[in-house]
Amino acid sequence: MVIKNENIDFGKGFDWGKTSEDYAKYRDIYPDIFYQKIVDMGLCINGQKVLDLGTGTGVLPRNMYKYGADWVGTDISENQISKAKQLADKNNMNIEFMAKPAEELSFTEETFDVVTACQCFWYFDYKKLMPIISRILKRNGKLLILYMAWLPFEDKIAGASEELVLKYSPNWTGARETRKPIGIPDVVYDYFKLEEHEEYDVMVPFTKESWHGRMRACRGVGASLSEDEFMKWDEEHRKLLDEIAPEEFEVLHYAALAVLKKK
Repeated sequence: MVIKNENIDFGKGFDWGKTSEDYAKYRDIYPDIFYQKIVDMGLCINGQKVLDLGTGTGVLPRNMYKYGADWVGTDISENQISKAKQLADKNNMNIEFMAKPAEELSFTEETFDVVTACQCFWYFDYKKLMPIISRILKRNGKLLILYMAWLPFEDKIAGASEELVLKYSPNWTGARETRKPIGIPDVVYDYFKLEEHEEYDVMVPFTKESWHGRMRACRGVGASLSEDEFMKWDEEHRKLLDEIAPEEFEVLHYAALAVLKKK
């Protein structure tokens, strides 16, 4: 499904389904601390029912499955959900996945203890979604927003790779990230109160192949380039990594979270 949003990439269409294979293989990269901080806050654990919005290939529910929560994952892309189901089934995980826009969810009132949105919150129509989330969350339920990004101005390899993406996708708005709290639109505060937020640095390990795959699976490359553009970018990026990167390395990222409580 091609998505167009004037606030993302200046309206250039993108389709996560085009890159589902790479996404599943190369974007499951959050370090252990990313998940441990969630558990330490008492979220997404045994006894709780959790809805993961924009679940993609199910990275969050699959990695947190061991903590005992009952997970449901939704995503607008059927290809992403298909891959999520395959990966969960392969690991004998009982996770419910469904392909449906978040703004069209119709769960019963007070179904979930926690709603999560990992690496996807900016894609939603907040005016439509916030009352839905508020309705399906239990009393005192929590909305957990999660994010992680490389820091291109501080990490040489990340910066060089990002510039090459911009060469082919100059309107890509996922570039030039710096540390900052997760942005919360004003409409969210009509339904939720911010309880806490945190931002912290992490070093994420890669090989040349896995970093190449991670970049290939970003919105500015695999989800939006034409086949010809993709092949040219792929060849040029491999050459770039041969010039600047060792076989194994770490890339500096920052992670961020925001916990909001239902009013």
